[in-house]
Amino acid sequence: MDFNDSLNIGMDDFSNNDEMEIPEVLPMMAVRDVVVFNYMIIPLFVGRPSSVDAVNEALSSNKLLMLVTQKDATKDNPKKEDLYSVGMVCMVMRTLKLPDGRLKVLVQAMSKARVKEFVQTEPSYQVSVEVIEDVEAKEVSIEVEALMRTVREQTEKIMSLRGILSADLMMIINNIDDPGRLADLVGSNLRLKVAESQAILEEVDPVKRLNLVSELLAKELEVSTVQAKIQSDAKEEMSKSQREYFLREQLHALQKELGDTDERTQEIDELEKKIKKTKMPKDVRKEANKQLSRLEMMHPDSSEATIIRTYIDWILDVPWQKSTKDILELDHATKVLDEDHYGLEKIKERILEYLAVRKLNPSSKGPILCFVGPPGVGKTSLGQSVARALGRKFHRMSLGGMRDEAEIRGHRRTYIGAMPGRIVQGLKTVGSNNPVFMMDEIDKVGSDYRGDPSSALLEVLDPEQNFEFSDHYMNLPIDLSKVMFITTANMSDTIPGPLLDRMEVIRLSGYTLEEKIAIARRYLLPRQIKENGLKASKIRIGDDTLQYIVTHYTYEAGLRNLEREIGKVCRKIARKIAEGGRGPYTVSATNLHRYLGPAKTIPESEMEILDQPGLVTGLAWTEVGGEILQIEVNIMPGKGKLTLTGQLGNVMKESAQAALTYCRSRTQTLGVADDYFENVDFHIHVPAGAIPKDGPSAGITMATALYSAITGKKVVGRLAMTGEVTLRGRVLPIGGLKEKALAALRADINKVIIPEQNRKDLEEIPPNIRNKMKFYPVKDMDEVVKIAFKQTTEKTK
Repeated sequence: MDFNDSLNIGMDDFSNNDEMEIPEVLPMMAVRDVVVFNYMIIPLFVGRPSSVDAVNEALSSNKLLMLVTQKDATKDNPKKEDLYSVGMVCMVMRTLKLPDGRLKVLVQAMSKARVKEFVQTEPSYQVSVEVIEDVEAKEVSIEVEALMRTVREQTEKIMSLRGILSADLMMIINNIDDPGRLADLVGSNLRLKVAESQAILEEVDPVKRLNLVSELLAKELEVSTVQAKIQSDAKEEMSKSQREYFLREQLHALQKELGDTDERTQEIDELEKKIKKTKMPKDVRKEANKQLSRLEMMHPDSSEATIIRTYIDWILDVPWQKSTKDILELDHATKVLDEDHYGLEKIKERILEYLAVRKLNPSSKGPILCFVGPPGVGKTSLGQSVARALGRKFHRMSLGGMRDEAEIRGHRRTYIGAMPGRIVQGLKTVGSNNPVFMMDEIDKVGSDYRGDPSSALLEVLDPEQNFEFSDHYMNLPIDLSKVMFITTANMSDTIPGPLLDRMEVIRLSGYTLEEKIAIARRYLLPRQIKENGLKASKIRIGDDTLQYIVTHYTYEAGLRNLEREIGKVCRKIARKIAEGGRGPYTVSATNLHRYLGPAKTIPESEMEILDQPGLVTGLAWTEVGGEILQIEVNIMPGKGKLTLTGQLGNVMKESAQAALTYCRSRTQTLGVADDYFENVDFHIHVPAGAIPKDGPSAGITMATALYSAITGKKVVGRLAMTGEVTLRGRVLPIGGLKEKALAALRADINKVIIPEQNRKDLEEIPPNIRNKMKFYPVKDMDEVVKIAFKQTTEKTK
């Protein structure tokens, strides 16, 4: 309640009502959120049934009603303990019944009283009251007068701050000489909590009551002063902003009239022209114009304006409908691919097929190819050749070690420093919507609390979804269906299944010795001669020397180490020429150690062939190509124990157990006693013990080695084998046959036993390799034994 309200309702009658006789028992009504003081005339809206009954009870007798304030205003049916004991006896002056059944009652406070006991609680309260007589101030001392003046001044200041200062009001306040009445009048109009107002009401001593009001006035004055200052500052700030806005608008109008525009206006106009000029879909143009309108309304120095400006720039930079024209000449593509890469016929054939389909159906979607193969075989450079053959732009991004999904989809614009993902950045870099997009090392993508990038790639690498790729930053559909995506991996096992399913996998095997020599002659040697500042006439390296480098200084499926070794030779010669040498310099197998030092590897073909029982050569597949695997078995007196060494994995250990079980089931064929296996121990060892080995493809090799050791027979020379063995001796298929065949050829092995179910994979092996080797497809271990120990005629493929 404000000061305004108090003076409108209470100050017209200060007559003393003490002479009126107040009965001991009165009807009582509880009121909320207000404490009634002496001499107040206050309107009340009465709605609760108990309160209506109390008012009717008062009207039917002497119109006197006891008003008591609730402690908790939220309670509809307060109990005795929910009410203050001190209240005010009031007279009901007027009542008005409202249409909704409530009563509007005008009451005048008569005397302060205390509730002694509750006589009746239903349907309304009847209480026994004790009148509290107000103590009259004996005399107004100087201290009391000073206190009264302070209260009047504080009241005037508060009213002034609130903008409700009235001369009539101040006249009434200044004419009150009694400290108790002044305290009641001012206290009733302060914005106080119920508990504080009740404390003033219950204080009997007028001077103490006025002191309490003065303290509360001081607190209210401080709050009102701060409130007025805040309102004033806000008003000033608003006035200043409005003034700046009007001045800026006037300045714009004047500059427009003079034909002179400021930098910001020029910038907005330029962006508007660019949006009109740039080819983009309707939805994108609509969003760009919307953001431009927002930018125009903003203050240029606000952070939001910078974010919107950057976003508009990105919209303009994305090549929505800008594409390069494809070169669909198959002869040109064949020439380019042959110039850049030797061999790789399957991949070249797939690219030419794509060109042919594109020529017949220009609206066809771009394929998703995945090149899987060991390091150094030319997967990444092949992508560049594809782009050159198609006449397209090329962009490469590495996925190795990527763990943040935002790298693919971008950050939302709510973050500070937000940017689009690498896909959109790549499109901006190349400036066309149909580049060749190379994604390297897709098998090495990780995931953590920032998301799973491989899951985000599911949408990118799906032709049925990527025509509406959604980047978190752009928040607009981007068409990636014209992009030709090429991914690379060293192995497909670690690529998630759903992602692998979306890609067409093309496997690249390692190179043969002849291919490596041809590639070194055509590509590696000329490149290293150029990079080291030499002339071709200054260096002479024959094919036999290149072959010696391949066999004695590198051991890999790819070509990286071979190029390093050739580069080392070129650097040595470059130093000689820089020191004054004339050349030409001839590098041969006899003087190669002067350039490259002693040989780093000894070819398997030159190794000592240990022609003994229990020694068998197997074939293994690794990430870097195929390798040969020597398996040794030794037998010693014991109790049937099997020992395995060579850092073998669980699968390989289980293969050894299966091989031993097969041998134990062939006791009669082996020609040993029934209790033979209970009196000996077997030790299977795979050399190169520091290298972990696993997989089932050495199963038949272990079984053959056990068979050889038990019978004391040697396996035929230059023979290797690969295949999984079961308990009953069946031979199951394996993978990586081409890589294993190349490893056997490097080791000068010309006979290979393979599972019958891998017969179909022989077509993948180039004819020049197949012609140098003999392959023996077998169905079970009995056939393996016959071939390994020359017990039958050779069944070749």
